[in-house]
Amino acid sequence: MDIVLLGSGNVATHLGGALVRAGHRIRQVYSRTAAPAQTLADAVGARATTDLATIDVQADVYIISVKDDVLAAVAAQLPPTLQGIVVHTAGSVDMAVLDEHAADYGVLYPLQTFSKAKAVDFATVPIAVEASDEAASVRLEALAGSLSRRVFRCDSKQRISLHVAAVFACNFTNHFYGIAADILNRYDLDFDLIRPLVLETAQKVMEHQPKDVQTGPAVRNDLRTMEKHLELLEADPALARLYRLISERIG
Repeated sequence: MDIVLLGSGNVATHLGGALVRAGHRIRQVYSRTAAPAQTLADAVGARATTDLATIDVQADVYIISVKDDVLAAVAAQLPPTLQGIVVHTAGSVDMAVLDEHAADYGVLYPLQTFSKAKAVDFATVPIAVEASDEAASVRLEALAGSLSRRVFRCDSKQRISLHVAAVFACNFTNHFYGIAADILNRYDLDFDLIRPLVLETAQKVMEHQPKDVQTGPAVRNDLRTMEKHLELLEADPALARLYRLISERIG
């Protein structure tokens, strides 16, 4: 398929590379600023633009991968003569945001965390598909299926639940890693000491339900240990409150 990428961030960069490797052609890359647009365009063999009025109107698919709060504005500025399907990649934005700006539209949501510095095997990434009609759904499923072995249909309500779950499982968990690193650094200990613990925890939930492998003082109702932990956290009341809240949820 001939594709236009609207956005040049982490998702667009990984998606663009995966699309090229799957045999698709990236015709154009749009970004608000020239340098990111050109960098990604060079990487995928496309033309760069910073002007939505110059978007190629003859592509098969237009993929909008921008921040959620500017997605609607980008869609509204697309030329009205686009011939292909317009999709976005956001987890928490309803498909209806595209309703007034394209005849055929939908969502292609890759359920993964992306960083430009780390490669991702797209074949293992679950991709949620939603579209304005059955014909568009079939075309998007074919596109997603060329990238991943795990393609499934998912409506907007289901997709936002996926996104919330992903924030807890990924973003919040990573923030907790950062808290752990700060605590260790305060006492001249290296984060590397708990990397085996992090890995073991992640591996357990690959085979078991999280609640079935929960460990620690809260699940044991070990009040004495939790009080000792809270004493250590006295200098940071907000973190102590967070410790109490999470422990109550676990218990």
